[in-house]
Amino acid sequence: MSKRNLKQIAIIIGTRPEIIKTAPVIKKCIKFRVPFFIIHTGQHYSENMDRIFFDQLNLPKPEIRINVGSGSHGEQTGRCLERLEKILLEKKPEKILVQGDTNTVIAGALAASKLSIKIGHIEAGLRSYDRSMPEEINRVIADHLSHYLFAPTCVSKENLKKEGIVKNVFVTGNTIVEALKENSSIAEEKIGDKILRKLEIENNRYFLLTLHRQENVDNRDRLKEIFLGINKIIEKFKLPVIFPAHPRTVKNICKFNLINLLKKIKTIEPVGYFEFLVLEKNAFVILTDSGGLQEEACILKVPCITLRENTERPETLYAGSNILAGWRSKDILNSVVKMANTKRRWRQPFGDGKTSEKILKIITGA
Repeated sequence: MSKRNLKQIAIIIGTRPEIIKTAPVIKKCIKFRVPFFIIHTGQHYSENMDRIFFDQLNLPKPEIRINVGSGSHGEQTGRCLERLEKILLEKKPEKILVQGDTNTVIAGALAASKLSIKIGHIEAGLRSYDRSMPEEINRVIADHLSHYLFAPTCVSKENLKKEGIVKNVFVTGNTIVEALKENSSIAEEKIGDKILRKLEIENNRYFLLTLHRQENVDNRDRLKEIFLGINKIIEKFKLPVIFPAHPRTVKNICKFNLINLLKKIKTIEPVGYFEFLVLEKNAFVILTDSGGLQEEACILKVPCITLRENTERPETLYAGSNILAGWRSKDILNSVVKMANTKRRWRQPFGDGKTSEKILKIITGA
């Protein structure tokens, strides 16, 4: 791969999903000797939500950490923007890469844009068309600032076209395909079924639940209704629900005095990536409000129930791997009943597992 005297690429990350999804790109940079450095904003700042992933994925430690920590969207984005601007002025990369729709992404894109540094947006063109979601604002603005738009599917390319973005849009697939392919085999070797035995659960005999979106966990009525739905599922299917609880969700469960609704739910601390991957692969059904988990469930052939009323991953709905349940308890139960009987024969729509190499060829001009 020719680098054409390319100056360094700054790869800006801040959360667990960003670490996982940029890992294939980072490894390809190393393989093809593309000069780069990693800036970690520290948007996820606990050990299990952050540092352990670099170790498990065999990635180089970030050269720069700016430790923005928690706060409101404005506070977090503002701190991130201010500190990233100083770093980019000092390091003077030729281009930056950001992935997804977090506050790290929007801050990185704004900082680079104001300094006339070219931006590559991995996972461009995703749209839920729900502007009440902070992530939707982030992804729209990042796309309109970017010079290279790496759309995972033709659906996301069409979304960009509707907004007048047609230049330098590349359908590359999604890096999560290669990340899952590589890491699934590593997880089997390193973890096996240890996490299942530790939790006293059996393959395909449990539900996996994740919950972290602010529209769900910051609203007492919605959060209560979701847990009522989860309890109905336990009652009907007589299977355990494993719930690796996000710190934000735990805080609000206590704040809203909903702890009694978790008595029958097997709530655990967040686990490492490989442990979580094993839990994903072996679940009977996944219930989540995560965007990335909708993709992963589709690729891993595990039925998914999305605890939202919209999704920026409609490809999973078209494939038949996912269903939008919303947040009401009866709708959640009905959706699980429907998906529990589905045949796992869908085709995943996220590419051939060569996304990171395609991205690097484009951004380096090879």
